[in-house]
Amino acid sequence: MLDFAIFAVTFLLALVGAVLYLYPASRQASGIPGITPTEEKDGNLPDIMNSGSLHEFLVNLHERFGPVVSFWFGRRLVVSLGTVDVLKQHINPNKTLDPFETMLKSLLSYQSDENVSENHTRKKLYENGVTDSLQSNFALLLKLSEELLDKWLTYPESQHVPLCQHMLGFAMKSVTQLVMGSAFEDDQEVIRFQKNHGTIIGMFSYFQIWSEIGKGFLDGSLDKNTTRKRQYEDALMQLESILKKIIKERKGRNFSQHVFIDSLVQGKLNDQQILEDTMIFSLASCIITAKLCTWAICFLTTSEEVQKKLYEEIDQVLGKGPVTPEKIEKLRYCRQVLCETVRTAKLTPVSARLQDIEGKIDKFIIPRETLVLYALGVVLQDPSTWPSPYKFDPDRFDDESIMKTFSLLGFSGTQECPELRFAYMVTTVLLSVLVRRLHLLSVEGQVIETKYELVTSSKEEAWITVSKRY
Repeated sequence: MLDFAIFAVTFLLALVGAVLYLYPASRQASGIPGITPTEEKDGNLPDIMNSGSLHEFLVNLHERFGPVVSFWFGRRLVVSLGTVDVLKQHINPNKTLDPFETMLKSLLSYQSDENVSENHTRKKLYENGVTDSLQSNFALLLKLSEELLDKWLTYPESQHVPLCQHMLGFAMKSVTQLVMGSAFEDDQEVIRFQKNHGTIIGMFSYFQIWSEIGKGFLDGSLDKNTTRKRQYEDALMQLESILKKIIKERKGRNFSQHVFIDSLVQGKLNDQQILEDTMIFSLASCIITAKLCTWAICFLTTSEEVQKKLYEEIDQVLGKGPVTPEKIEKLRYCRQVLCETVRTAKLTPVSARLQDIEGKIDKFIIPRETLVLYALGVVLQDPSTWPSPYKFDPDRFDDESIMKTFSLLGFSGTQECPELRFAYMVTTVLLSVLVRRLHLLSVEGQVIETKYELVTSSKEEAWITVSKRY
């Protein structure tokens, strides 16, 4: 993945753990507007916690101080960029840093490979692995989508469907089988994976990280919660054990079903590299796919006009014939719906980098080793870039300049991360199957509140109802 691919604030904490805490001579961040530390030791951590999430903290900070702002994490300066214009000044499109890989490797205690040539080779393996697994397993993906459709077709119109639960289950089945193969045809294996996945990802949520782990970086209390730590270590050990078994089974053998892990095996990586890359891709893909599916359907239930237009495209492109990869590629409006879903939901609200050399944004100097946040959640709802930013309007992506901006942010095009590319295809197939046969309807009176974590989700279960088109 490239610079502006999806990147959780968890990486900020990994960076904090990786470099020395520095007290600059001045508490004024090189003239950058912002706030001074609330506490001498913790910096603005209490302000972040009181805001509810890092994203909500950054929204308030940028509203008060403008596109370039500063605050303090412990004794460390942090700069946040909150408009497309200032982000353009900081992006290096030639960098091939994999943000999810960097973040997850830090927290899983995996070794990071800094060899540029080897990183490029492994990036190509990732891309080929996604492409080949989707092509080879399109029929399987269609089958899983149709199984969910068949289930929903049995529901009376009055039945409330737990959308988050169903989308998580669908994502887990899709990702595990397309990434690791037939070992996950057994639902019990999928359930076991889902449980361990939840334990590990739970350690990465924004609130837990900032209020528990983040605090631990500052006062040494991280290891005191032995129960949580033991659960995490047990879950990781179980997943690694499963992966080691799968790697051994798939080495030196030919399978009719080419899955993601096969591309890594054929790429001559050693077993530890294969394990780490598969672990990272599967963890990230599950949560991104589940949330993208959930938010896409949520927005369709509240926008009758958009759902109607999507149905008309699906009906025109697919007709009465079977769903094929070639037809899926022609669903242009569906892709616009998914892009607008990512934007409106602020699917990944924060990304980050370490300033490796002194730099300049507008008139402000950013010192070397400053932690720089990309406030993507702020940028994605900036009215100067997105007219009527709170409106769900897929038609905005008809504009080529809008697509270029979206690509710049890492959500499309050449900078699109493999996990998101995987999620786009899985969600497209699912929507083509569901919308073709069903009206997706909202539950009257339901208000969906947002929780900003590693990937944005709803605070509570999102309920929908469905009715048959024919």
